[in-house]
Amino acid sequence: MNKTDVLIIGAGPTGLFCAHQLGIIGLSCEIVDNLDKAGGQCIELYPDKPIYDIPAVPECTGEELTNNLLKQIKPFNIKFHLNERVEELKKNKNRWHVKTSAGIEFDVAAIVIAGGVGSFEPRKFPVKECEKFEGNSLFYSIKDKSIFKDKTISIFGGGDSALDWAIELSNNSKVNLIHRRDGFSGVEASVQKVKELNEQGKLNLYTKFQMDSVLGDKNIEKVKIKHEKGEIKEIKSDYVLGFFGLIMQLGPILDWGLNIDKKTVQVNTENFETNINGIFAIGDICSYPGKLKLILSGFHEGALAARGCFKYAKPDEKLRFEFTTTSKAAQERLGIKK
Repeated sequence: MNKTDVLIIGAGPTGLFCAHQLGIIGLSCEIVDNLDKAGGQCIELYPDKPIYDIPAVPECTGEELTNNLLKQIKPFNIKFHLNERVEELKKNKNRWHVKTSAGIEFDVAAIVIAGGVGSFEPRKFPVKECEKFEGNSLFYSIKDKSIFKDKTISIFGGGDSALDWAIELSNNSKVNLIHRRDGFSGVEASVQKVKELNEQGKLNLYTKFQMDSVLGDKNIEKVKIKHEKGEIKEIKSDYVLGFFGLIMQLGPILDWGLNIDKKTVQVNTENFETNINGIFAIGDICSYPGKLKLILSGFHEGALAARGCFKYAKPDEKLRFEFTTTSKAAQERLGIKK
């Protein structure tokens, strides 16, 4: 049994900053996330895309933002439980008993749901035989691009991820980009770049095609793609990448008795507590009048939710607000020596 003050569900930027704020005020926490790495949508959807609306940071990528947030919480030695989903939630006197999909159990005073708009699962190919190649020669995200060097890759999709990776991998690989429509949903600059590379013979672009079948024994050898008019092409391919976006699943959260409206959890704006005492919701998953789905809004929500957790974690103590520039306690927790 893991006993801690607060359990944060979601390791995106909002959850990570909330962990920092909890540490600053002397509360311990652990973080559970359905993905295999911290960073949430920033890492899964646009790790290399520039973000322009973080205060005092003119430009950064999703990966840079995540790395800086992880560096910021390093003094607190926070334990992460990745590839996990919270399945069970029970009230035990004044605390919560929580159990994950892998059977890990927690005893906590408060819970902060910071899970974006739910747990993320990649939208997959409908072709059944794709399943046996998953994680081997068929992927829905890229962790190590070096494996594709000097190989032939077939990329399916028409959004930013598909376009960005087609451009990136065309430097060292033979790339086929297949999309079911003529139009793309990615940024126009990337669309134009892909068309230029196609004209220059640096990648092969197939529009109005979809996957028909995938051929191979242990690894993929070829893919068959089918045009909307029925034409079928057979393409040699060492790897297949599918970028069709993520399916947002609320999952077991639906059964917790929370006020849910249009897949978001309603909260107050004093401390972002839900209708259930001791459960808070921050980031894209929470809703309230005037809500803005921005990372900077999530930071604000996380700071207030952390302070809302204090009364549950330390009911006999009074939280006194202090700036980190003058708070000796906060500086000690951050490992700052003066």
